[in-house]
Parts: sequence; structure tokens; C-alpha cells
Amino acid sequence: MFTHVKKLQYTAKPDRPDPVFAKRLQEIVGGQFGEMTVAFQYLFQGWNCRADQKYRDMLLDIGTEEIGHVEILATMIAQLLDDAPVTAQEEAAKDPIIAAAMGGMNPQHAIVAGLGAAPTNSVGVPWNAGYMVASGNLLADFRHNLAAESMGRLQVARLYEMTDDRGVRDMLSFLLARDTMHQNQWAAAAAELEEREGFVVPATFDPSQEAREYSHKFINFSEGEESREGSWAQGPTPDKRGTFEYMAAPVAEGQEPILKPAPLYTHNTLPKK
Repeated sequence: MFTHVKKLQYTAKPDRPDPVFAKRLQEIVGGQFGEMTVAFQYLFQGWNCRADQKYRDMLLDIGTEEIGHVEILATMIAQLLDDAPVTAQEEAAKDPIIAAAMGGMNPQHAIVAGLGAAPTNSVGVPWNAGYMVASGNLLADFRHNLAAESMGRLQVARLYEMTDDRGVRDMLSFLLARDTMHQNQWAAAAAELEEREGFVVPATFDPSQEAREYSHKFINFSEGEESREGSWAQGPTPDKRGTFEYMAAPVAEGQEPILKPAPLYTHNTLPKK
């Protein structure tokens, strides 16, 4: 069950309308790493959780919070669009600078959304459920969540640098802080599961079924050998099951990939006789 509190989690009041920045903010609403993605990602991970109830509760806490972040951003975008299609366009006829700015406005904000936010990214591509991950394996999911929060915080930081509006920056500073918390949270949750299950996902697969001779080899598939200096090419492996080995050049150990001719009913191109 969800309930709605008729106040935002954090203040969203811009100093002035800015339809161009409203378009940019759409990226962290409906983009691949936006708030809609993480909201539904965490909620579905929680709804599908068959593990400890503490993980389910935590996922639903954070997923619900992210719905609130969508509301904050939608409210901010609507205010940045105040009077945009009428007042700003009238002024644009007089001022070439405003005309240039209006040229960068998302026309769907006026035509489709009626001066409101939309479930799209910054270039109008609709949000896609394919952006989200809910695999049923919490360690895999938590690592993906960490990556999503890292990318989300990166985009919020870039948006922060694109505006001098104090109200917008204040809202973005809150989102940056929550992204900091969530990165730490997913890292801590993943580390807890690693202690319990091991480093490699899935832990329930019998490692003896792997071709173990390839499990910890770093193979150089490019010119130069700079990559051999990294911790991924030497020393103990994070899974504590071996030591990294550097292979200077790949070895082709399989067969030559020659396929037999297709049957005539496929009408494929036949090999030369």
C-alpha cells in the first residue's frame, strides 16, 4: 500500500523560469539512470525479494523515496516552464538572446505535457522499463544499483554545473546528497552479501563446473602491455580463489569456424563447388 504526503521531501523552488534547463532536467527524470528507473528498479527488486525481509524492507524504503524524487523534479520542471510558451515567446520577438534560448526548449513540454514534466529523457525519448534490472539475485542487483546511483550522481553533478539558479542548485544539492547515501548503502549491502555468499555471482553455481584454467587469466587483446600493470592482472583475486595471471597474447584454441552448407529449402547462398 502506498500513501501520498502532500508536501515534497525537499524544497523545489527555482529563482526564475528557464524552459531550456527544464529540458535538461528531464534526463534525471526519465533517462536511463534517472529517478523513474531507480524507483521502479528498487520496487520490483523488493516486490520480488524471496530473501531476508530486511532486504525487502530496505528496497521498498528506497524505491518509495525515489518516487518522491520524481515528484520533486516534476514540480521543479513545471515551475521552470511557467509562462514559457506565451510570455517568453513574446519576449523572444524582441530579444534575440531569449529567442535563442527558446529555440532550445522541448516543444513537447508545451504541446504534450501542458507546461509540465514528462516521462522522457532530455531529448524526448520515452522512459523504457528495459532500463531497470530486477534479477532475483540480490548481490547482482545491488551491484547494478551501485552503478545506477553512480551514473545518476554524475549526471546530477553535471546539471549542477550548468545552472547558476540558486533554487535549482539547492534542489540538486539534495539529490547529490541522497545519491551519496545510496552509493554507500548499496556498497555496504553488497559487501554484506559477499561475506555471506562469496564474491562471484551466482554463489550457488558449483565452481568446479567452470573451465577453471581460464577463471583468473587476464588476456591482452590489444597492442601494448600497459594493462598488465593493473591490479586485475597480478596478485590475489577478489574472490580469494586464485591469483591473477597475465597472458601477453591470446591463443586460439578452438576449431576453425566452418559451417556445413544449409539445406536447399532455406535458399541460402551455396558454397562454391
